[in-house]
Amino acid sequence: MSETRIALDRTARVAPVNRRIFGSFVEHLGRCVYDGIYEPGHPTANEDGFRLDVVELVRELGSTTIRYPGGNFVSGFRWEDSVGPRDQRPVRRDLAWHSLESNQVGLDEFARWLALTDSELMLAVNLGTRGIQAALDLLEYANHPSGTALSDWRIANGTPEPHDIRMWCLGNEMDGPWQTGYMTADDYGKLAARTAAAMKMADKDLELVVCGSSGSGMPTFGEWERVVLEHSYEHVDYVSAHAYYQERGGDLGSFLASSVDMQYFIDTVVSTADHVGNRLKSKKKIQISFDEWNIWYLDEHKASEEINDEWRYAPRQLEDVYSAADAVVLGNLMITLLKNHDRVTSASLAQLVNVIAPIMTEPGGAAWRQTTFFPFSVTSRLARGEVLRPRIETGSYETAVYGEADLVDAVATFDEADGSAALFLVNRSLTETQTVRVDVRDLGVSSVREAVSLWDDDVYAKNTMHDQNRVGLRPTPTASLDDGVLTLELPPVSWTGVSLG
Repeated sequence: MSETRIALDRTARVAPVNRRIFGSFVEHLGRCVYDGIYEPGHPTANEDGFRLDVVELVRELGSTTIRYPGGNFVSGFRWEDSVGPRDQRPVRRDLAWHSLESNQVGLDEFARWLALTDSELMLAVNLGTRGIQAALDLLEYANHPSGTALSDWRIANGTPEPHDIRMWCLGNEMDGPWQTGYMTADDYGKLAARTAAAMKMADKDLELVVCGSSGSGMPTFGEWERVVLEHSYEHVDYVSAHAYYQERGGDLGSFLASSVDMQYFIDTVVSTADHVGNRLKSKKKIQISFDEWNIWYLDEHKASEEINDEWRYAPRQLEDVYSAADAVVLGNLMITLLKNHDRVTSASLAQLVNVIAPIMTEPGGAAWRQTTFFPFSVTSRLARGEVLRPRIETGSYETAVYGEADLVDAVATFDEADGSAALFLVNRSLTETQTVRVDVRDLGVSSVREAVSLWDDDVYAKNTMHDQNRVGLRPTPTASLDDGVLTLELPPVSWTGVSLG
C-alpha cells in the first residue's frame, strides 16, 4: 500500500466556483432530444412532451448551463424551422449525422424544458452554412422584448417574455473537415469577428464564444487559436476547447492519465490567448469554454455502420455504455477543469441523454444513471465557495502515451461563509490501494460529513438496461478526521468525493 500526502491552504485559491463549470450539452443527434428528453407518448411526459423522469435525473445530475442545439448539427440548421406551430414545421435532412430532423423541439420548447431543470441556455448560431444576418435574426427573436417583427413573432408563437440568452457560441468546430462549411482559421476568424461585433451592437453585454480547436491532435492546434483570436479578440469573451478520450489497445494506464492531455490543452490555449492579448495590448483576459468534453469510444463508432446511407428519425447513434474505469477518468477530468477554474470558467459535458451521456432511456420505459453520472453529480453538489489548489506528494507511474503520471490527483473547494470544504480524488493505480493523509488544519473543519467512492473489482463493470444499478457510489468507511488530518484509503482505479465541515 502506497502513501500520498496532501496539504490544503485556504490562501491557495484558484477562483470562486462558477456554476457554469457544471454545464452539459444537448444536440439534435441520435436519441438525445427525440426519445431522450422528448417523448410525447411516455407515461411521464408533460404537456410539451418532455419526459419528467429524465428531468428529475438532470436535476439530480446538477447540470447548469446547457449548450444547444449543437454541435455539428448547428452548421446546417435553419433556426426558423423550429419555431411556430408544430404541424407547420418542415422536416429537414441533417447532413452532419445523416438523419431526418422533424423540428418538433425548437428554441421555445427547449427553453421551457430548461426552466424545469433550473438550467441556463447557451445557444449556438450557424456560421457553417449561414452567417451574420441569421445570427442577428435569432438574437432578435430570442432576446428582444417586443415591438419588432421577430420579437412579435416569438410572442405570437406563445412566448411573451424574451429568453434573455446571455451566452452564445459562434459556430461549432469550424476547424474540422467533418463540419458543414468548415473554414481556414483566417476565414473563420474574420467571419466570427464580424458576427460578434454585430451581435454586440444589439447587446453589448452578450458573452460570446469563438471556436477554438476541436482537439489537441488537430494539425492546426495552437495556430488556429492564434489566428482566430487575432481577428476576434476584442469582440469575444471565450474561446472554446473540445476534448474526448477513450481507452485504446487495452492500455488502461494511459487512459487513466487522460487529464494530462486536458491540462496540456488548457495550458496551450491560455498561453496562446495571452500572447495574442499582449500583442494587441489588451487589458482583457480571454476565458476558456470547455464546451465539449467526455469519454467517447469514437474509434468503435467510426468502424460501425450506425451512421449510414439511410435517412432516419432519431437513430441510435453514439450510445456508449460506460464502465467504472470510464467514470474514474471522467471524475479526473472534472478535477482538472476545477484546477484551472481561473481560466476555464464554463464547461459542457457532451452530451446529456443517450448520446455519450450520463443518462440513458428506453422508449416507453425506464431512465437510468450511467457510471459517469456519479462523479459529476457529487462534484456539482459538493463544490462550493473557492477552488483550492492542493499540494500533493504522491508516487508516479509510467504511461505509454503521456509519460510519467501521478498516482493520485486531487482538487478541493472551501466555502468560507459556512466553513465547509470538499475534496475530490482519484487513484490511477491499477493494483495498489493508496493511503492518503490530507492536512486540513488551515480550513478549520472538524468532521467528515460525507465520503463516497466509485470503484469496482471489475473495472469494466457497467450499468445497462437490464442491470441499471450494477455500479454506483459506495461509502468510504476509511475516511476519518483527527487532529486536522483527514485519512482515507483509495482503492485501485477509483474516484472519491469527501465533504468536510
